[in-house]
Amino acid sequence: MLSGCRRALPAALRLAVRGWAGGGGRRRVSTSWSPVGAAFDAKQQRSRLTGQSTGLFGVPELSSPEGFQEAQEKALQETEQLVQKACTTPPGPQIVMIFDQLSDALCRVADLADFVKIAHPDFAFREAAEETCRNIGTMVEKLNTNIELCQSLKQLLADKEVMDSLDPETRQVAELFMFDFEISGIHLDEEKRKRAVDLNVKILDLCNQFLIGAHLPNKIDKQILPEHIRYNFAVEGNYIQITGLHADCSDDLVREAAYKIFLYPNAEQLRCLEELLTSRNHLAQLVGYNTFAHRALQGTMARTPEKVMQFLETLSDRLFQRTLKDFEMMEGMKMKLNPQNSKLMPWDHPYYSGVLRAERYNIEPSLYCPFFSLGACMEGLNFLFNQLLGISLYAEQTEKGELWCEDVRKLAVVHENEGLLGYIYCDFYQRADKPHQDCHFTIRGGRLRKDGEYQLPVVVLMLSLPHSTKNSPTLLTPGMMENLFHEMGHAMHSMLGRTRYQHVTGTRCPTDFAEVPSILMEYFASDYRVVNQFARHFQTGQSLPKSMVSRLCESKKICAAADMQLQVFYAVLDQLYHGEHPLKRSTTEILKETQEKFYGLPYVPKTAWQLRFSHLVGYGAKYYSYLMSRAIASMVWKQCFVQNPFDRAMGERYRREMLAHGGGKEPMLMVQGD
Repeated sequence: MLSGCRRALPAALRLAVRGWAGGGGRRRVSTSWSPVGAAFDAKQQRSRLTGQSTGLFGVPELSSPEGFQEAQEKALQETEQLVQKACTTPPGPQIVMIFDQLSDALCRVADLADFVKIAHPDFAFREAAEETCRNIGTMVEKLNTNIELCQSLKQLLADKEVMDSLDPETRQVAELFMFDFEISGIHLDEEKRKRAVDLNVKILDLCNQFLIGAHLPNKIDKQILPEHIRYNFAVEGNYIQITGLHADCSDDLVREAAYKIFLYPNAEQLRCLEELLTSRNHLAQLVGYNTFAHRALQGTMARTPEKVMQFLETLSDRLFQRTLKDFEMMEGMKMKLNPQNSKLMPWDHPYYSGVLRAERYNIEPSLYCPFFSLGACMEGLNFLFNQLLGISLYAEQTEKGELWCEDVRKLAVVHENEGLLGYIYCDFYQRADKPHQDCHFTIRGGRLRKDGEYQLPVVVLMLSLPHSTKNSPTLLTPGMMENLFHEMGHAMHSMLGRTRYQHVTGTRCPTDFAEVPSILMEYFASDYRVVNQFARHFQTGQSLPKSMVSRLCESKKICAAADMQLQVFYAVLDQLYHGEHPLKRSTTEILKETQEKFYGLPYVPKTAWQLRFSHLVGYGAKYYSYLMSRAIASMVWKQCFVQNPFDRAMGERYRREMLAHGGGKEPMLMVQGD
């Protein structure tokens, strides 16, 4: 029932003068708003420090970790009332509205807690949020197997006359709620339903455990490593701590050591993965599916694991010869730089593909960084959204207690006619204990409330950018700039997916469609006409020369086949792990076999990369989504924006036909333009 829970400046200045027509009549621009670029390239105006704390995200209860208990209890009380209401309401559109209110009551707390448990600097907040996630998750699974609740929805779906009278979005949402019941085992007897709930809760716990283990560093006695490379790693007493793969390091030995140590198998993490995969399979078979992949893919564009594997194998076949050529080029470069040890290994791929790009096109990142200050990039996004969609971004001053870290920025997203569309919290900077990953979190979904007002969506974008220094603002590499555009694509999907129901708001749509808007933004980030609008040297104001942008775009074609082949390998591995059980071999043996067949570089003995594959949690059986979404995004770019990336008519069409629907319309209908 609740699978939706997750996880142009001149125009803008004119807007500030005239106000706008919003949801509740004409409003004026808030006096606490300021231009977006200044918020990121200058020292931010801090949150208001006086008065009572407003609580995280403006939720009063969350002024302290203990507030999670209060927020959770309120949500569960509201849930109880709504369940009773749903079970006594006759078939009609109001049933769908009540179900969505129920979903919203739980998601408002669960989604917020899902972010806080990984990103808040205070352990007490993280711990309280994790407990809340577990408790709300348990309630969700109980509701998904509640016979009486399901019966009220069944009566609606069985009433042809009423169903025919519903608008397409309401029908779709009603069917999605029923789909959640079905995949949770609503058709089972009471004992099996209880077992399904227990399995879901166990899977939730295993997912959390696996994610923690995937990011833990590995330690090794420092005497084992040659003295001349030890300085590359963090030293703690007699131990060296390896926190990642050091993929960009120019020293082959450092990359090799990091790869072998960081990926050395951990028995506890291996047990956790095996138990997670087994539990997912047990759940799938309990509720009537052959495998977990069959269950996970039923609501996607691909529909079945057979179609996913067909897509991946076809793509792999097409890439094969080009990938071999890419590996030959990388090996040639390694031989040139390290003739004593020229065999290409997995730890070489990211580094030598980068060396080839840099050598052929002279795209040393340090040459580009001065042109990509974070403020300039944000103004570039602002200009693009204004041209395409009539939208402007404004920095807003925050209240005391609203933020979890003082360097977080809050953006208001404003349409020139429709007014305030929602808020984006930008948690962009590195800090201790913050996961080193770029991602988008829905904190509150948009929906039409009973009083006729629209509940504005709230999201967080999380990046890991360097802080500004005494001499310069935060400067982005081309890769960081592209990642910023990618994540902002998710945010605009959330802002513009203005559905009646929060269950299908924004990115709450099939996973293999959810990545389309973000990948499409990568095309804009690679187009000179777009980059030229904002790329200015932070000291001189000089524009980034067109030749440098052209070289950067051309360089992305170098080793592109090998990069995509690596993604195919990951996606196939994900399918095999979630396919037929019991697995015929260990997860490491399956990794070795799949790597040799679908990637081509040799497996390294005594490594277990799968134990670091954190996407197995959020994208279980759906990792292929990036590749499928890339194919669709390429089609949209060519059909709509390649001629003119600022085409307002195409921007409005893209919003109307794709972004606006969230998950309230079948993706295939959106892709086909029906």
